[in-house]
Amino acid sequence: MRNLFFAILLVVAGPVAAQTLPATPRQLYPGLFEAVQLTGVYPDNKTFVDAVPRMAPADVMRDYNAQKKAAGFDLKAFVAAHFIAPAAAGGQYRSRVDKGLRLHLDTLWTVLQRNPDSVQRYSSLLPLPYPYIVPGGRFREVYYWDSYFTMLGLQQSKRTPVIRNTVDNFAYLLDKYGFIPNANRTYYLTRSQPPFFALMVGLLAKDEGEKTLPRYQPQLLKEYDYWMAGAEKLKPGKATRSVVRLPKGELLNRYWDSSDQPREESYTKDVDAAKRSKQPPAQFYRNVRAAAASGWDFSTRWFGPDGQLGSIQTTDIVPVDLNCLLHNLETTIAQSYQLQGNAARAADFLAKAERRKQAILAYCWDEKSGWFQDYNFRTRKISTIKTLAGVYPLQFGIATPAQAALVATGLQRDFLKTGGLVTTLNRGEQQWDAPNAWAPLQYMAIDGLERYQQSGLARTIATRWIELNTNVFEQTGKMMEKYNVIDTSQKAGGGEYPLQDGFGWTNGVLLKLINQYQPVNK
Repeated sequence: MRNLFFAILLVVAGPVAAQTLPATPRQLYPGLFEAVQLTGVYPDNKTFVDAVPRMAPADVMRDYNAQKKAAGFDLKAFVAAHFIAPAAAGGQYRSRVDKGLRLHLDTLWTVLQRNPDSVQRYSSLLPLPYPYIVPGGRFREVYYWDSYFTMLGLQQSKRTPVIRNTVDNFAYLLDKYGFIPNANRTYYLTRSQPPFFALMVGLLAKDEGEKTLPRYQPQLLKEYDYWMAGAEKLKPGKATRSVVRLPKGELLNRYWDSSDQPREESYTKDVDAAKRSKQPPAQFYRNVRAAAASGWDFSTRWFGPDGQLGSIQTTDIVPVDLNCLLHNLETTIAQSYQLQGNAARAADFLAKAERRKQAILAYCWDEKSGWFQDYNFRTRKISTIKTLAGVYPLQFGIATPAQAALVATGLQRDFLKTGGLVTTLNRGEQQWDAPNAWAPLQYMAIDGLERYQQSGLARTIATRWIELNTNVFEQTGKMMEKYNVIDTSQKAGGGEYPLQDGFGWTNGVLLKLINQYQPVNK
């Protein structure tokens, strides 16, 4: 039982070589964990990994091993006696539709906020030093890329201290682990998410001034080191962890997870899905986990030609959106050095950003379709699947004006629906496909269009999204994680869990868009 409380894991993340990390639920409760997850004690596998034991894990395991073979042993009763199941984020809060949408959004910041001292002993929750906002529903912890879009609304609500707390929490995670985990849970310590930290720092700088960038420069560099670990020795056509060196020597990135085991929070679904895949289980699990790192879990974007989960190939794909985010990280680091008067280091990172930009344009722009798409470095072919990730080069000024015009045409022709922009053009069982739409992608598209003077289309998208969000709120009193934008009378669906309400990033984007396109004084 010596590994009951801590597991030694190898973490290659810039300056972090190896460290002792807190054990995950599967490591704490060997055998019991698998029994609980695979027999459906809880309908949602995430419930058990978020549950808190009523006693030390060693005592739980002692009782389990003593009782499990007894006649009439009731696993569900055992778990109820030994664990406290978590409540949904938001608790018993009930919205007041009659008080209006703006008041509801403002109230939710308080409802979804968690204090830094809320971590219980033996919980899978990683303690953070400052208060933070959770998304809602089954998502009871702070999520990395969600938080940027939540912060957009916090800024509209003049809650700069909450924005600063969020940035400081992520800076703390970078200092402690060398990267920002998917969320602050032990079972997320094998992967990150889309690198929005530089955008968060930039957002805070709008409120607190340009001195903000140098202040967080050490953490920005740690984020960069995490994504670029192993790049120096990488040969053309090869990949290691998150880095890919393309045939002509260019460096781009992919999503990665350092584990090749089933996700603990989705254990049963991963184990069952692996049985239907032709890939070796470890390869399949790694691809599934890498897709979870992307935030797009799941989408036909990551699948092979058959469009099925079993053919998932995330680690073969160089995502256009990820590389745009890393381009922004490089330019933000350069700006932080410029503010310090360090011209040489600033020039170094600007050169990195320019090389990445040229690689994105070379490998991810498809002239035939007029769209930015992912690149498969194994097959050396551009993806045939058009997704809203193609708007990121507009958001970060990487697209040429002519390319941006073609993307705008494609958005209006293919993606624009009654309620906003559909995520991909493929219908299926996956939640990051049609007919679903997500607040962060609406925002990235709208803001990218505005950057290239496509204001009419940007306003149309924003207006449709605002109307859909408002109508659902007036009907249900809730803000949703995702929406059906094709048949707006129906709920969004697909994915591994029921539709969640709350909801951090929806609230943030909606408030930002309302204030931008429907200000109160008009």
